[in-house]
This record gives sequence, structure tokens and C-alpha cells, in this order.
Amino acid sequence: MSQPLETQEGKPKVIIKRHQGEAQFFVEQLSDDVGIRMMLIPKGSFNMGSPEYEPERSASEEPVHQVNVPSFFMGKYPVTQAQWRVVASLPPVNRELNPNPSRFKGDNRPVECISWYDAVEFCQRLSQYTHRSYRLPTDAEWEYACRAGTTTPFHFGETITTDLANYRGTDNTEYGWSGSYGRGPKGEYRKKTTPVDHFGIANAFGLCDMHGNVRELCLDHWRDNYEGAPKDGSAWLSDDEIAICVLRGGSWNFAPSRCRCASRFTSYPGIDINDFVGFRVVCELPRILQ
Repeated sequence: MSQPLETQEGKPKVIIKRHQGEAQFFVEQLSDDVGIRMMLIPKGSFNMGSPEYEPERSASEEPVHQVNVPSFFMGKYPVTQAQWRVVASLPPVNRELNPNPSRFKGDNRPVECISWYDAVEFCQRLSQYTHRSYRLPTDAEWEYACRAGTTTPFHFGETITTDLANYRGTDNTEYGWSGSYGRGPKGEYRKKTTPVDHFGIANAFGLCDMHGNVRELCLDHWRDNYEGAPKDGSAWLSDDEIAICVLRGGSWNFAPSRCRCASRFTSYPGIDINDFVGFRVVCELPRILQ
């Protein structure tokens, strides 16, 4: 975790506290040299949303409500371009997939420029290939996994730096964005994605890149707030097949405030031109193991 402290010059200094721990996982092998590391996310309860005192929060993050989440497995990283290519070569289920859609090329960079429908097709092909149930995370699962037992704006702590995550660490006067969050420092603006293991930092559940790099697609349909939201971690869906979907996690080209655990965004399911949108997969645990 990180927490800003004042220096003698009055400038914020960030102290990074590192903790070592163990996490359970399995590797879903896709080919001889490509696999997906799936981290076990233990069942638990958490308060979903942001409290009123959290800086730069949004009305879409309220009301704060307790959610009970069953155990599941989640990808340690966003799906990479190497992983995408292997699954894109598998037999189609409902639609064709471009094997090389990303703007920022690199086997270990997250796949981007894909739509919600493409991500769902990826999960369906992966399920068909492995005989396990893969899908996008629900909105609640994503936030629960990101927080990993913390209650601060970021799983690092009260603020964030570009030494910990890939986001726009410089001011944007056009949109009025600050390159810093709270009392944290400004940083660099890399203007592209980074490899998923670039920072070598994971949260308590063993997940990396939950803040920044690419926004991550979720299974849920968008609602303007949490009034009437499920409290069991399930997806909140509507009857509209083309409903707006939920994005999480911030990205390389957005301000640090958009990278908070509670921050939410919208995505039209058919849009596939954004170089800041990716996803990670969830594997459901059989009920007998819950």
C-alpha cells in the first residue's frame, strides 16, 4: 500500500509498503508456450462503491452496499495479445475474431481494440476448448477482486503513482484532469500500454494491472447507480440485448481518479476501435467447491 506524507519542502512524498504473501492459482495451458494464470479469489463480503468522502467519486458509485461474493478464479493479468491469438485460432462459436486487433503491438501487452462481443466470444471459445466455464467478470466480482480486502481508493492505499501503474500522470487542461490524485505526485504519461507484468506488483489476491493500462470489460449492463443492485456478486443484466456495458480499472490515457477501485465507465458492446479497452477472464468454481 502507499500513503503520501509531507516532506520538509511541502511536497508530497509517497511511501510504498510492500507485503509478501501466497496465492493459489492454476495455469490454463493454451499451447506449449502460452497459458493463462488463473488466481483463486476467495469468497467474502465487501462494501461495493465509494464513500461520500472519497475524492473525485461519481454518483454511479453509490449507494455503498454490502455484497457477498462466492469464490472464483480470475486471470492474473488482462488477456494478452499472445493469449488472444491462440484462442482466436480456435473454432468459432458465434462470431469471427481478428487475431491481431491491437494498436500497441507486443505478445505480453494486453489485447485492445476489441468489443464486448469479441471478449464474450473469446470466453466461449476458451470454455469450449477447456470444458470449463469461462466468462467476463461481473461488476461486483471485479471490484471485490481489485480491492482484495482493502477499503482505500486503490489497493495500494490512498493514492497512486506512475511507478505503480500505467495511467496519464500529467495534467490535461482540455478536460480538466489532474495528473495526481489526492496528495499524491504527478508522474509520466507513457501514451501507450505496457506489458502486463511491467510493474511486478500484485494485490493481496495476486492480481496485477487492476489500476490503469487498459479499461476492463465486465459482464453487467450499465445502471446509473446501485439502487436495486444484486447483493450476491451476480451480473446485473437487462432485457436489452444491445444495452450499454460496464468498464472498470482506468487506462493508460486517463487520469488517476479514473483508476480507483470503485470507478465505473460505460461501453457500447459493438465498439471495437478503442486502444484503451481490454478484459480479463473469470473461471467459475463448481458449486460443490464453494
